[in-house]
Amino acid sequence: MNKPALATVFLVVVIDLLGFGIVLPLLPFYAQEFAASAVMIGLLYSVYSFMQLIFSPIWGSWSDRIGRRPIMLLSTFGAVIAYIIFGLAESLGVLFFSRVIAGMMGGNISTAQAYIADVTDSENRARGMGLIGAAFGIGFVVGPASATALIHPSFHELVANAGFVEFAAWMGENRFALPGFFAAFLSLCSFMMVLFLLPETVDTTKERPAAFRRPSVFTPRFWRLLSEQKGKSSRGYLIPLVIGFFLLSFGESSLYSSFPLFAEGQLNMTAEQVGVQFFYIGIIAVVVQGFLIKPLTNRYAEEKLFMIGNILMVIGLGLIPLAYNTLTLALFLGLMAIGKSLNSPTITSLISKEAEEDNVGAVMGAAQGLSGLGRMIGPTWGGALFAVYFGLPFAATALIVATTIWIAIGLMKKP
Repeated sequence: MNKPALATVFLVVVIDLLGFGIVLPLLPFYAQEFAASAVMIGLLYSVYSFMQLIFSPIWGSWSDRIGRRPIMLLSTFGAVIAYIIFGLAESLGVLFFSRVIAGMMGGNISTAQAYIADVTDSENRARGMGLIGAAFGIGFVVGPASATALIHPSFHELVANAGFVEFAAWMGENRFALPGFFAAFLSLCSFMMVLFLLPETVDTTKERPAAFRRPSVFTPRFWRLLSEQKGKSSRGYLIPLVIGFFLLSFGESSLYSSFPLFAEGQLNMTAEQVGVQFFYIGIIAVVVQGFLIKPLTNRYAEEKLFMIGNILMVIGLGLIPLAYNTLTLALFLGLMAIGKSLNSPTITSLISKEAEEDNVGAVMGAAQGLSGLGRMIGPTWGGALFAVYFGLPFAATALIVATTIWIAIGLMKKP
């Protein structure tokens, strides 16, 4: 296991996701500046995931052919451009354009996962993949807090008191520009780290098959190629695992719309209290995936941890509508978050082991693309079912996600 390379790719992803976490919670408020409807705000989130669905397999396939570094350089620099456009947006159309560019260039996560697969052995694969989950946790904890600080009037006053009166006035008139530019700066830092510190792991002189040269999840040929993958640890179970990855992302993202509505409508929680619960979920992801996944995978098989994670996630999701105060809600959310923190690194590790060595990037890109599809559908699903009955999105989603338990059982039966 190449620890320096792992540490570098972890820092690259963390810094990039901090920018993502800064921009994400500001989107609804920024869009409202241009009189966007609730539907248009939902589409702002969905268009990013849709672009990932199309482009993640493409970037993953290209990373197998031309190397991980060029794709990570392209995606991080693309994020710089997207965030600058975000900061300069003066219309809803330009704001949409920034999200389209961000989604198109969002290949750094799947490529980072392929990179981790390159530099880890089978025993340490889940631990390496856990670093990506921990990076997401840090991004979603620190990013929104940074966004709040950057747009807060007290920060503008602090800048003015420091002698930058005109700059403070500009920040007041363009509330969302500074967060966008700061996110661009963070992505530029990621770009520089890849450029100067990250070694290449792919032998680009090696002749490679053309199987995934034009990957698209919308073609039967693509799924046939997935079914034919025979990695070193392959059990011919790649397609069920990829579908499971989609279902887990779908289940988690359904909370984005339904959970705040439940917390406010049933428990009379404020927006700040809801934010604390999301902060709590992020902390669990950092602790479990950053620190506990290594000793756990040393003691238990990845397949067993994957199944336990699925069970805990289903139980936590299903119990949320039974919460009667913030304490019980935190308990049920904690169960779900622990489950997601266990199944996320283990399923990405298992997917990478199913792929052939020359196609790891393409397979991880396909998995991330379908994960993006889950994140695109989930919030709409959750909001629509909540309108019918407050407990329906959690119960129905738990039933759907429960199929991943069956996938885990099937995997454990494979020799």
